[in-house]
Formats: sequence, structure tokens, C-alpha cells
Amino acid sequence: MSDSTINLADAKARLSELAERAASGENIIITRRGKAVVRLSRATPARQPIDAGALRALTDAQSSCSEQDLVRSLRDDARY
Repeated sequence: MSDSTINLADAKARLSELAERAASGENIIITRRGKAVVRLSRATPARQPIDAGALRALTDAQSSCSEQDLVRSLRDDARY
């Protein structure tokens, strides 16, 4: 997708609209006196760190039951 360019004065008046467009994936360049000074783009959410202890407990719990027990518990949990 190509970048849209808008001058600073217009950007001030239309900031909410520009934020929505950037959130939907469009890159917007804001210029001052014809020179690019700001780029608006979609923010990427911060990744959550993996809790090694919780992951280990989950895998230990899964390995302690048989495949049949696991499928049965998933089926029963979804049913009720």
C-alpha cells in the first residue's frame, strides 16, 4: 500500500481520521514545509513473555494422562 501524504496543519484538523486510517494499515506521512517529519502507521502489540513454569506444568499434566483420557476430557468439557 502506498503512503499518503498530508501537511501538518491539515493533520491537526483531521487527527482522528488519520489515526483510524493508520490503524487499518495505511501509512501516512505528515509534512512540514514540504519535508516529511512524521510517519503514522499501525502499532504492533507487545508480545507477552512465555512463563516457563506454567508451560512446564501444562506439558507435565498432559503427559500424565493417556490420549483417550485427554480426548474424553476435551469432549466432556465442551459438552457441559
